[in-house]
Amino acid sequence: MHWMRALTWLTVAVLLSACVRGEGPTAPSGAPPADPAVVHTASGALRGTVAADHRLFAGIPYAAPPVGPLRFRPPEAAPAWQGERQATRSGPRCLQDPGSDPEFGRQTDEDCLTLDIWTPPVSDEKRPVMVWIHGGAFVNGSGAIYDARWLAARGDIVVVSINYRLGTVGFLAHPALGAPGDVGNYGLADQQAALRWVRDHIADFGGDPHRVTVAGESAGGMSVCDHLVAPGSAGLFQAAIIQSAPCQAQAPLPVAEQRSLDYAAGVGCPDPATAAACLRALPADKLRKPVWFVGIGADDLTGPVTGTAALPVDPVRAIADGKAARVPVMIGTNRDEFTLFVALRYLQQGDRYTPDQYPGLLADTFGPDAAQVAARYPIDRYGSVALAYSAAVTDGEFACVADRMAADLARDTPVYAYEFNDRQAPTPEPLRTLPFPVGASHSLELRYLFDVGGAPPLSPEQQTLSEAMIDYWSAFVTEGVPSAGDAPDWPQFGDGSYLSLQPDGSRVTTGFAEEHECAFWSGLRH
Repeated sequence: MHWMRALTWLTVAVLLSACVRGEGPTAPSGAPPADPAVVHTASGALRGTVAADHRLFAGIPYAAPPVGPLRFRPPEAAPAWQGERQATRSGPRCLQDPGSDPEFGRQTDEDCLTLDIWTPPVSDEKRPVMVWIHGGAFVNGSGAIYDARWLAARGDIVVVSINYRLGTVGFLAHPALGAPGDVGNYGLADQQAALRWVRDHIADFGGDPHRVTVAGESAGGMSVCDHLVAPGSAGLFQAAIIQSAPCQAQAPLPVAEQRSLDYAAGVGCPDPATAAACLRALPADKLRKPVWFVGIGADDLTGPVTGTAALPVDPVRAIADGKAARVPVMIGTNRDEFTLFVALRYLQQGDRYTPDQYPGLLADTFGPDAAQVAARYPIDRYGSVALAYSAAVTDGEFACVADRMAADLARDTPVYAYEFNDRQAPTPEPLRTLPFPVGASHSLELRYLFDVGGAPPLSPEQQTLSEAMIDYWSAFVTEGVPSAGDAPDWPQFGDGSYLSLQPDGSRVTTGFAEEHECAFWSGLRH
């Protein structure tokens, strides 16, 4: 069902609407730079673009091109350059899954380890920094989708969005590629390299390297879960934002290794003794099809590998055991996460979700627990199979996973939990023609934080919610506590407090776990 591969609002817009978006010499300390469009770094000078309320420096290499002998290896430092490098356009996307790439492989390259930086106008003050990790099931997406000028201008923060290796080149865990237990996770290592680059260079752009928040949505949120527990990420950030992330969907090393052996054989590298050299010599196009590790229902996922040197323990277990970084955390989900994936399957593959299909859908997704799930989520309560199935997966794979992590994290650190609950959020036109409502589905909150391009306009009430969300997020990045002027105070998670983000007035609720049947799901998992 490939539901994890359509993980951002813009991916949906592209799939359905074909929408594509395409400081002089350092001044003395305390004085403004002679040219705000030019920044000097240890690697060389960069020329970006300057607008009235923000600056953008795009396509900055943070690591060496991971090609040739560097393929399937941890990233190395980016080489320096002579003269002034143009930083006005985002770099190419990393290799994408050809089966779900809305741009059909265009604008991609194996040489893709770049980042984009949005800053407020120049001042003497060092601004806090948010490092944004894009979603896309670890097989699609790019940092360039997320135009962060609103956060930079209104929120007065620096935003860094990054590319990282995806799919096979990002996560193949063939045992010939490294020492025992030290394979896979190249994409995760890229993210760590980007965080180190931010630590070492962001001050040149007016950012404060001591106030860095790592943030992401969906696969990007899963990555944030990993950074909370990964040894190589320790000390690289001071706060974390986890949006709509099924952080339980990690691959154990034995499974990932076997799937990687099978994949290598399928692309013509069957001999483990020569597989490493063979895989590194293949044309990049031979590696576009992702390696799949973990199944969720009828779908397969790639991504980070646990039981490894980079990620010894899966993040959900490590968080439960109190072994996560003790930094403030914002965590949340959307009210109707899974309706997006049901809608895409309906539109693209013609699935009509008839009552006779319901038992099979639940069996594919929940295995031996399917009968109990069917009894808890009867069709007649929701009005259709599509909505009953969406509610079950929303609760079991998103809402209650986040609720459990919030409770575990809150034992040791401040946690702020939210639910995005605008059930009239803007969607591409085809999603508005479905026989069931999409509601506040997966990725739709991103439209309220980023200028994703091609989105339908917000209503006045939704625009007010967008401004409040930008204020909440930027205040959390700045102070570790979300606040938004006249908007409601956002309490810590405590005994289950959530901020329900709604255009008719956001409000604090303690009924999230009950509404999403989390006691039921907790019982199934034990």
